[in-house]
Amino acid sequence: MIQLKAGQNMVLTGDIVRFSAKAGAALDVSALVVAQNLRVFDTGDFVFYNQTETAGVTLSEGGVTIRLGEVRADAEAVLLVVSADPAAPAQADGLGAVTAELAVNDVATAEFAITPSAGETALICLEVYRRGTDWKLRAVGQGYAGGLAVLLTAHGVEVDEAATPQSVQHSAADLRGAEPVRNPGRTSGQDTISGPDSRGAGPAPLEVAHGLERLWMIFEDAARSAAALISARDYAMQRLDQELSAAVSDPATRNTPAAEEARQAAQRRCDDLIATAEGNHLGDSEALIRELAEADRQLPPSLASWDSPAWDGAPTPSDGIRLGELYANERGPLRIPYCVPVPLTRPLWIDTESSAAATPVVGAVLARLLAADPGRRTLVDMIDLTGAFSQLVGPLTPVLNGPPITDFGDISARLQTLVEAADLAELAYSSGNFTPPTEHRVLLAADFPHGYQSADAHRIATLLVRGDLIGLSTVIVGTDESESSDGTVAMLSQSCRHLPTVDGTPLFDPWTGSAWQLDLDLLPHEPARQARFLRTS
Repeated sequence: MIQLKAGQNMVLTGDIVRFSAKAGAALDVSALVVAQNLRVFDTGDFVFYNQTETAGVTLSEGGVTIRLGEVRADAEAVLLVVSADPAAPAQADGLGAVTAELAVNDVATAEFAITPSAGETALICLEVYRRGTDWKLRAVGQGYAGGLAVLLTAHGVEVDEAATPQSVQHSAADLRGAEPVRNPGRTSGQDTISGPDSRGAGPAPLEVAHGLERLWMIFEDAARSAAALISARDYAMQRLDQELSAAVSDPATRNTPAAEEARQAAQRRCDDLIATAEGNHLGDSEALIRELAEADRQLPPSLASWDSPAWDGAPTPSDGIRLGELYANERGPLRIPYCVPVPLTRPLWIDTESSAAATPVVGAVLARLLAADPGRRTLVDMIDLTGAFSQLVGPLTPVLNGPPITDFGDISARLQTLVEAADLAELAYSSGNFTPPTEHRVLLAADFPHGYQSADAHRIATLLVRGDLIGLSTVIVGTDESESSDGTVAMLSQSCRHLPTVDGTPLFDPWTGSAWQLDLDLLPHEPARQARFLRTS
């Protein structure tokens, strides 16, 4: 049986998969059948004790069974969930340690141990997802301190009294008006990079140039090569320690020439193994560097480097935007573009103590958002209470939806206008009269949450759920509020993709959990270069 680590994935070779879980606390097991945006198609795609079956997915005593060939053809994944049993006494530490188990064609295949650290009472343990014509399994371990209600709402399930346990009803009442999107999952205390084939951000549409998919495939190759190098180094050092200990274990021979020769031989074996691993990794890196250089000449501007000739060519649509480069100095010169899908259905949160210090980062994000969808008009709503982005106002004037908001008293009205537009779009969607948005809307909310009313946080939370109906991308700038005492603000922060602006903050890839550093893209200060990249004139 394979012992999975968070982010690790594997190919499923059978056609019947069974999921079960055990913990010290009483558990309920359930499943969600989701589309590419990681939201259910309708409430029938939530399988739980009051609704035990949907196409290809069945709940029976002790677990969930998935018949892969019978899962609806337009489904992207099945999320396998555990939550606290509402009939059992509440646990002070949430669910505690959980062990998720998976069997394929009745053969025990994989096990994933999860230890929540923040009192979570609901977890996405595993994800069974499509990759081309195959099905794969990913270890997720994504926790929700707000419980099952938050998890369900994040994935498009309407929480109501008729279909959910008592604990879900209680949590739903607490969340009225907030409607969060998916939690990035910080049960391990680590920031995990997510993208089109990883937990936290749904797969982007790939019909436009396939650029995002290509870059993430390169990133996955780099991550696996890095993990192999790290593993080889660790193994070499562990074996060296064991062999050195053995060489000196006998007091009668520890100072003899034979013992010295044994120590030297052990060191040579260690050095040879590390040298071979580093050589293999360097070869992988050189091949990926060449592949990235070739791709950079073909990618649309929003995914290309600032030096790419794409910025001088005709506007080209894209399925994603580039945020910066990932690297690890101890693993060589390879630098991987870090890219995410657009529109930003999972908002960006730029972590910073000073909005002014983040201006070049914000400018770069806006430039790439503008370049990603040249066929539609882009409208930017900017909240800038400290005037940090005044230097961007001139170049962005053609796309600004009114003057930037610099007075906190004007925030609510601007946000409410967006909320009402999203509400109308949702009504149209529910009635079958929905048409795709003709505009790409961008909300830039700086200095959050200082100066914002509590109701403003609820409005932004609503937009995180319904904003895709009006083509909205949301960018928040402020300090990380994931541990805020304000529940709505904390939930907002947890629901976003965080971009650290402080050097030395590690991110962890979703395939192997290897650590990477992130250099964020910065918009150049020179007006001529800004005009070239912002392309608003």
